[in-house]
Amino acid sequence: MTNAEAWDYAIGMIKVAGLEPTAAFKEYIEKEKRGEITMDDAKRFLDKKYKMKVRNNY
Repeated sequence: MTNAEAWDYAIGMIKVAGLEPTAAFKEYIEKEKRGEITMDDAKRFLDKKYKMKVRNNY
């Protein structure tokens, strides 16, 4: 499976769940498909945008 096919599959799974990727996320995907960024860049983008911040509850 190519990266483009993997992304298309992932987007399909997101849509099946009743969600829609943001325009910024779609643009990042297109950049990765074109080879302008790496998968690591995409992961950092997602982590920065969606990763929950852990709070210490002491």
